[in-house]
Amino acid sequence: MPQPICLTFDNGPEPEVTPDVLAVLARRHIPASFFVIGQKLRDSARLALPARARAEGHRIGNHTLTHGTPLGRRGGAEAVAEIAETDALIGALAESAPLFRPNGGGGVLGPHLLNRSAAAHLQTRGHTVVLWNAIPRDWDDPDGWPERALAQWRAAKGPVAMVLHDLPTGAMRHLDRVLATLLEEGATFTLDAPDTCVPIRAGRPTGPLDPIVSEDVAP
Repeated sequence: MPQPICLTFDNGPEPEVTPDVLAVLARRHIPASFFVIGQKLRDSARLALPARARAEGHRIGNHTLTHGTPLGRRGGAEAVAEIAETDALIGALAESAPLFRPNGGGGVLGPHLLNRSAAAHLQTRGHTVVLWNAIPRDWDDPDGWPERALAQWRAAKGPVAMVLHDLPTGAMRHLDRVLATLLEEGATFTLDAPDTCVPIRAGRPTGPLDPIVSEDVAP
């Protein structure tokens, strides 16, 4: 039976790419979530893109300020600042339970994703943390990712949270074809990630956090 898919885009916004992604999503009537890098929003032209996405029915989430070293490998104050400064830049575009996605260093899940201070901050501030279970690596294989994405969805045993990237790699020129194929094969698109990909929902852990949380690195 075809699996639902929660489509997400990381690492934008990019003026050369994000508008085309939004146009494809509008044409296909598909909702998505955009996890933005905070420092990019300091440019007013870039900030206009998540504003447009929000107006068109998509969700905007926090993907750290710099997308540098994963937060689980940082000091507590530094990790919290990566989240808090991006929340401030996103401002009113955020959901009532703000969305956050840690950067994972190639999409690998593990305790490098968060540290104790970051996890506590996310809970105190009522965030929903959205991870992933399908990552076709479009950023380093701009022409090979479509078949990988389709294969991951077809092989899924439950709902899929897929990560793509609205970056100027050329990968998104294949987006419309991939979405057309998914629709033809019966995919249903949702803004809600599967429960297995949401370790914190509106500030409340949904299970043990140890698999994705490390101790703070000493300053």
